[in-house]
Amino acid sequence: MSAVPLGLRNRAHIRLPPEVNRVLYVRNLPFKITPEELYDIFGKFGPVRQIRVGNRADTRGTAFVVYEDIYDAKTAVDKLSGFNVCGRYLIVLYYQPTKLQTKVDPTKKRQELDSLREKYGINDPKAK
Repeated sequence: MSAVPLGLRNRAHIRLPPEVNRVLYVRNLPFKITPEELYDIFGKFGPVRQIRVGNRADTRGTAFVVYEDIYDAKTAVDKLSGFNVCGRYLIVLYYQPTKLQTKVDPTKKRQELDSLREKYGINDPKAK
């Protein structure tokens, strides 16, 4: 029998979805939570490499958690999504940079669309 633990032997045969990665994005955190408390919560599922807690007005209540192992990150998402911390239910997602891009300025986008309509002679459907 090999010296590899049973849990690790089974991991080699599991095919993970493409969105699964080691970096988690956590939302709906209590504003007063400390990084040490987050290490306690997320560290139960495996070694955590880094935790970054949002400290600006637009990032408060969020954090990034980076695991050493992708399987530990998957277990944390599975177990902690909806977990109650100080009366708040956590939203734990895999970090996907394309979905967290900066917000588009609607007036600038409208001007861009209007100029393209004018350039190609397309009427505005809302103008009717």
